[in-house]
Parts: sequence; C-alpha cells; structure tokens
Amino acid sequence: MATETKNLLTAEKLEQMVAEIDSGGRAPHGRISKGVLFFVPLLWSLFQLWYSSPLPFLLDFFVINDTQARSIHLAFAMFLAYTAFPTFKSSPRKFIPIQDWILALVAAFAAAYIYLNYTGLSTRPGAPITFDLVVSAVGLILLLEATRRALGPPLMVIGTLFIIYAFAGPYMPDIIAHKGASLVKGMSHYWLSTEGVFGVALGVSTGMVFMFVLFGSLLEKAGAGNYFIKVAFAGLGHMRGGPAKAAVVSSAMTGMISGSSIANVVTTGTFTIPLMKKVGFTPEKAGGIECASSVNGQITPPVMGAAAFLMVEYVGISYLEVIKHAFLPAIIAYIALVYIIHLEACKMGLRGLPKRHKKTLAQSLLGMVSVLLGVILIGAATYYGLGWIKTLAGEAAIYIVAVLALAVYLILLYVACRVPELEFTTDMDELPDLGQTVQAGLYFLLPVVVLMWCLTVEQLSPSLSVFWATVLLLVIVVSQRPIKGFFRRIHGEEFSFRRGIDDLIAGLVAGGRNMIGIGVATAAAGIVVGTVTLTGIALVMTEFVEFISLGNMALTLIFTALFSIILGMGLPTTANYIVVSTLMAPVIISLGAQNGLLIPLVAVHLFVFYFGVLADDTPPVGLAAFAAAGISGGDPIRTGIQGFMYDIRTAILPFVFIFNTELLMIGIGSTLHFIVVVAGALIAMLAFASATQNYMLTRNKLWETALLLLVAFIMFRPGFFWDRIFPELETRSATELEQFVSDLPSGKQLRLTLKGEKMNGDEFTMVVSLAAGKKAPAQERLLAMGFNTRNEDGRVFIDNVVFNSPAEKARIDWDQEILDLQVLADRPPKQWMFIPALVLLVLVLWSQKRRARRSAGPQVNQPTQAFN
Repeated sequence: MATETKNLLTAEKLEQMVAEIDSGGRAPHGRISKGVLFFVPLLWSLFQLWYSSPLPFLLDFFVINDTQARSIHLAFAMFLAYTAFPTFKSSPRKFIPIQDWILALVAAFAAAYIYLNYTGLSTRPGAPITFDLVVSAVGLILLLEATRRALGPPLMVIGTLFIIYAFAGPYMPDIIAHKGASLVKGMSHYWLSTEGVFGVALGVSTGMVFMFVLFGSLLEKAGAGNYFIKVAFAGLGHMRGGPAKAAVVSSAMTGMISGSSIANVVTTGTFTIPLMKKVGFTPEKAGGIECASSVNGQITPPVMGAAAFLMVEYVGISYLEVIKHAFLPAIIAYIALVYIIHLEACKMGLRGLPKRHKKTLAQSLLGMVSVLLGVILIGAATYYGLGWIKTLAGEAAIYIVAVLALAVYLILLYVACRVPELEFTTDMDELPDLGQTVQAGLYFLLPVVVLMWCLTVEQLSPSLSVFWATVLLLVIVVSQRPIKGFFRRIHGEEFSFRRGIDDLIAGLVAGGRNMIGIGVATAAAGIVVGTVTLTGIALVMTEFVEFISLGNMALTLIFTALFSIILGMGLPTTANYIVVSTLMAPVIISLGAQNGLLIPLVAVHLFVFYFGVLADDTPPVGLAAFAAAGISGGDPIRTGIQGFMYDIRTAILPFVFIFNTELLMIGIGSTLHFIVVVAGALIAMLAFASATQNYMLTRNKLWETALLLLVAFIMFRPGFFWDRIFPELETRSATELEQFVSDLPSGKQLRLTLKGEKMNGDEFTMVVSLAAGKKAPAQERLLAMGFNTRNEDGRVFIDNVVFNSPAEKARIDWDQEILDLQVLADRPPKQWMFIPALVLLVLVLWSQKRRARRSAGPQVNQPTQAFN
C-alpha cells in the first residue's frame, strides 16, 4: 500500500505530463508571456478556421494557396515550440527567457519566408539567392531544435542523419552510396519547394488534421468527454468487471475525437482506474487495461491521430475509403479487449458496480433493443432523410438542414434539461441510470451527425466537412449554458453566455496548443521524405531488406513491425507513420509482388500505423503506460507489459489483413459475404484471446490452447489451407494475352507474372495487377493500362511503358518478359473452411464445460453469469 501511494501522481502532475507531451511544458506567470501563449494559439485556431472556410472566396479577402498556408501553419508551430517548450528540463517554466523569444521570432520568420517572399521565390525556381540559402539553412537547424523540444531527441536525430546522408552520399558505404547533393540543390529541395519540409505531410496537418484536433478540443470543452464516460459506465458498469469494460468503451469513444493516447489515458483514466481498482483489479491490471484501450483509440476512425488524413494523400484514396478500411479491425480489436477483460474478471471472481434501479431481464433487453433501434433510426434519418432533402431542395438544402439542426438542438437541450446535469466525478458507489445519462447529452452527437452528412451525402472534402461540424459545435459551446439556464429556470455564472464564451476561447486555445507537436512532427518528417526523393534511398532499402530477410515476406513484415515499434518508442505516432511508411511501404509492396502476393497499398500503410501506435504502451518507454501507472499507483514497467499483453490481439491484426484483405472490406461482393467475413473475424479474435489468456469457460489445457490458435488461424486466413485443395489461380500462356484482354470484363483485374533484371544484373520475378478499362480492341486496352507488348520467338515482352500510367506505377518496365497470365479459378468459397474450425471450437467448449461442471469452487457458474 505504501508503494502504491508513493507511485500515485497528483492531478496537477498528470496535467503537467499531458501538457509536456501535447501542448508544451511552460505555464508562465508573467503578463506578456502568459498572454503570448494564450493569444498566439487562439490566432492560430482562428486562422485555420478562416483557411478551411469558404469565406476567403466569398469575400475575396486573404485568399492564399496551399503552399502559403503551410508556411503560415509552420510559422505558428515553430514559434509556439520555442515559447511553450523549455530548452531543457532544468530550464525555467514560469517565464520565457530572452533567447527563446529571439529563437521563436527567427524560426517563425524562416518558416513564413515562403509566404512573405512568395512572388520573389516563384521568379527564381531552382536558382536561390544567398539570402534564400541562409534562411533555408537557419530554418532547417531551428526546425530540428524545435522538434527536439516538442518531441524529444529521436526525430531530431533521425532528421539530422538523413540530412547528412543527403550531402555526404559519395562518402557512404558502397551499399548506400549516391552522388550527393549540393548546398543549392539540398536547400531548394528541403525548404524552398514542396518536396521536403513543406510537402504532403505538412499539407495534411494544415488542411485537415488541425480542424479535427480543434473539433475534438471543442467537444471536450463542451463536456462530451465526460458524457461518453458516464454513458459507458451506465451501460456496462454492472457487468462482471464492469468498470474495466466501461473503460474500454469510453476510451474508444474518446479516442475517436482525441487522437492522442496520452491525453486519452489521463482524460478517461482518472475516472476509470480508481473504479477498476474498487471492484478488485490490481493497479497494474487496471492501468494496463486503460492503457490498452486508450492506445487503441488511435486506430479508431474517424480521427486516428493524423494518420487517416496522411493516408488520403499517400495512398491516393478518399477519406471515406480510409475510414471504411480501418473500421472493421478497430471494432474487432475493441470487442476482443472487452472479452479479455471479461475473462480476467471470471478468473478473479470479480463483480460489477451495483445499479441504482434493478431491472428485469425483459426490461434490460428492451432497453438494449431501444438503443440499437435508436442508433439505426438516427443513421437512416441522416443518410436517407437528409439525402432526400438535398434531392428535393437542391442548392437550398444547406439552409433547410441548418434550420433543422438548430431546431433539433433546441429540442435535445430541452430533453436534456428534464434530467439532472452530468457532474464530473472520479468516484461512484452505484451506477447512474442509463436512460437519464444518455438523455443528458444527446445533443453532443449533432456535430458528429453533421460531419457524417457532409462527408457521405454532400460529399464535401474532409476539411470543409469538419469546418461545418465545428461551426455547429461553436454554437453549442457558446449557447448550451444560457439555454439550459432558461429551460431549468436557473440564473448565475454557471449558466451565462460569458461562461460559454470562456469555454469557446479555452477550446480554441487548447486546439492550437495541442497542434504544436503535430505541426512540428509533420514538418520534420518531411526531411525524411525529401531525402528519399532526393537520393533514391527507397531502392536501396528494398535491396537491403530483401537481403536481411532472405526475400521471405513474413520476415520482412516482422522486421517492419519491430522497426515501427522501436522508432515509435521515441517518435510520436504521426512522425513514426510518415518515416516508416516512406521507407518501408515500397519495400513491402515490392517484395510482396516478387512473392506473388498483391498487397493493397492501404493495407501496408495501416500495418505500419498499427505498430507505431502500439509503441505507446511498449516497455520500457511507453508514455501511455507511465501515465496510467501514475493514476493507478502501479509499477510503470509492469503496467506497460500488462498493457502490451492485452494488446497482442491488436498486434496480430496487421499480419492478418496483409494476407486476408477482406478484413479491410476489400473484395467484399455481397451483404452475405460481409456478414460471413465479420462473423469469422470476430470468432477468430475471440478464440485467439481465449488462447492468449489461457482461459475460456475455465483454465485451458495445453491441447485446448493449441486448438484455439488453430481455430483463430483458419478463421482469419481460410485461404491458407483452401488454396492447397482448390488453387486460387489458374495459369495461362503469355501468348494468349491479347485474346484474354479483349474478353476481360470492364473493371476486372489483369494479373501478370513478369521477369526482369535489377540494376546489379540479378533477375527477379514479380506479379502485378492492372484494372481493365472499357471494352476495346486488345492493344487499345493495354495502352490504356500503360504499356504495349512485342512477340519474339513465342515469348512476350513489354515494349513500351507510358509515363505516369498505371503500368509505370505498378513498376512495369521496358523489356520485362511476361511469363504467364494468372486467372481467378472457378472454385468453392474459401469460407467453407469455417466449418471444420467451428467443429474444433465446439469441441473445446464441450471439453471446458464438462470440466467446469466437475470442478469445485466459485468458477463453476461464473462464466454463465458473465453478462447478467
């Protein structure tokens, strides 16, 4: 007990931990310093709102292009990095030293140089003057220092090494040597163009990430975070190990709008961890559960940190497509975590918290069905109802929807005022009523509905969609207090417009300060991307990884996962994702093609992202584990180990969806197919969780664990065994290419096996897939794909490759030989393998049920009471 009390962190220290990681460690007392760290983030948020809105074009005022906006965005981030983050841990935190003021102003000027001198730079592309080079060099150095302050040394060291590599190419070992870059070429590439610092990553931070982070900050200030936590506890707290299950759900809901695992731990953990300990979880298990669920919040759409928006640019698909691909693995991971907690509670004989009002089973079922129907009705009304309004009203639909949203907001506020206010508390002796708790904050869902309507029905860009959702949220933050005061007939400071405006300003300031690390991280990661495009190191990486992995796909994926986790221990998730995806995504795609495996680019990017996220609770550095241990009073390392053990089920998902892309909802042909895939993946994950936790209805025997792992493998990847019975592909001669292409239905894939030579003369083979266009003669369809062919003595060669065509992007090159065509075979569905897997699962269940009945003690009936 003494050790536990000793390890507990105060609320003030926890807030300081979040501040140091997410928004800067300084809290100056001086009027000027305090004002700067208040007004500069506020101005940054107002600038981003202006830039994301249609107002610049409607008013024809302060219209700037994307490059200029990136420059201003980085200027804000670098200025705040020097003023909000102290130089060292021992540096003053109560005031901003004079040297930091100077560095902040110089850094902001260097970052804003493209905006300030945009016309001059546009007249001399590739031919910078001396002052351009000086500003670029100073800007790079100050960016690296800002990165060190905001994010720690690792990303700064990586950026420095990549810059050294770019300039010292001729002096590098032969395997990674290149001709090197001159100062003029390097500075122009890194700082004066959109290939380096001001590239895609910073553009995503400027155009999309900021608005979603601001959206989350305003939701939190409005009280949505507390609402999500209370709803989760009201609904799940009565179950076995209920507070832990509620922690998972509340962390998932908070993570959807937060994107920061550390902030998620502190926000939800101060409430959930004490209650988990109260029902019997040890400090390490309570902290590990909160850590695992909060870290997984980053893989949950729609926010996912900044990764979802970066994938839009890097993968070349829409934001909705990213959400679609990421949705199912995230849901499966969370369901499995709830199940793991249930198993832990069964093993420990734990109970939930008492309900305020006891309900019969019929009442509970009716409540669950009502909630489910309510969600379905809201979704249907959003998609079909608002879609019908758009069809009927045309251009006027936006005004009708605005009036409807306002009316619904007032109605939901009136409904909320019929029940008591949700107070923020970190302790409870009994659960709140579910119906009243849900009723108290339904209006918080309105901005989310507007966001989804803009994305799905209006099909606006993510930036403009979240702008309109934020506009509604601004109205809610300002007006909810006085309107509630009117409905409740209460007057006072708590229900005044002044308090609402204070909340709004606090949310805007918090949004700006929360973006410092992301803004600096995306800019610094641009150094890595710039070096890759400047030196061509991606090709070197492919050969190096192929050498150390012996061309084995599984080893390549394991090395990539370890690389992501190790880097993620020192880098924020966003920077880690950019660095590893830039270096390793082409390698995995290339080696996959050489192994006959066509891996969708989005699967590789999600693979990298998942393991970067898992680094947050991986010992010995996992910051989320330290935050959770600070609340629970447990040992940080043991908390991290426990959290990682719970996260093993998340760690296997990336390997699964690399080999079975149906888990990403790729290649789903029908509703029945979708249901089968979801059910199979869910059963597989639950079987895997039972195997890793060594418990199902009772403790596993060794053979039962082995069978559960086999069930999980078959359900996750049914094609592994099915392909050996019924091959997936049939091979045809390359000489049949023209006939096959002319008969290929529009939109179907043409799969080719190609043989070529590497730069060193070594031969390689790879498989590529290209989509067939509209019906046309064979040569025209091939040309539309981007290549022509020629025949030589019964052999078929690539004769021409069109620049920037699908063929070139698939790495088809001149004079490669087409060895054969691969055609999907007509065979029974691979999901037939689910039947023997389910038979094995039933066998394990039967064995455990018999043993549980025979065994003495409280374990006999516990599993059957799991969800009472």
